[in-house]
Amino acid sequence: MTEEPNSIWTRPARGARGPVPEHSRAELASAGVALADDRGLAAVTMRSLAARVGTAPASLYRYLATRDELVALMADHVYGEFRYPRSPRGDPVTDLLGLARQALRIYRRHPWLLEGSAALALPGPNALTFIDHVLAALAPAGLPGPARLETVGLFSGAVRMFAQAELDRQRAGQDAAQWQEALGRYLLQATAAGQHPHLAAALSDQPARPDAARPDAAGPPADLFDRAMTRILAGLLPAGPRDIDHQARQL
Repeated sequence: MTEEPNSIWTRPARGARGPVPEHSRAELASAGVALADDRGLAAVTMRSLAARVGTAPASLYRYLATRDELVALMADHVYGEFRYPRSPRGDPVTDLLGLARQALRIYRRHPWLLEGSAALALPGPNALTFIDHVLAALAPAGLPGPARLETVGLFSGAVRMFAQAELDRQRAGQDAAQWQEALGRYLLQATAAGQHPHLAAALSDQPARPDAARPDAAGPPADLFDRAMTRILAGLLPAGPRDIDHQARQL
């Protein structure tokens, strides 16, 4: 017999007996998110949360078995920031790109979501709603169920990768344009001796103007994210070459 996962989502918010809880899960999650936004995820402890909501640390164990459960509540609370259209447009790439843009903005507001304990939290109600909307956006692609679920994970992982790279650059004191310029100069120097011919060929095949209208042209960070996500999504979906080329040219 398979044992159910030990998770806060498998337990009711309150037991059938005992006093009415003084604090709701939503209140604890909101307080935890505020702490993490201000001071980082490491600053979120049972003691700091208790001080935030005005109770004793020991009393929090009436609601939470572990700190990991608190982080799970916080992560799901942030998933509630997504805003979904009433109905998808019917173009999976367009619909998923809209969700990807929202997800990137959420990571920017809450960078602690990229940390391990938050990323490993089991999906709660708001996260399940997000997954369902991603699956709805994927429906016109006609993928079988297992492939749709795999695509949800690959899609979410791609957005997370961009968010993590952006955060790493910020911590290093570089914005995306500075990083791209520094990388370009370094690669040109590294290929000058002719030891990396394929890399040199790719670097030489660049437009004369950085805003030239081609899919791989350099541009603002937002354009880079849109172009890259469009190519990733087009590659994940069963679209023909003409469809992929058309989708890439839309950005």
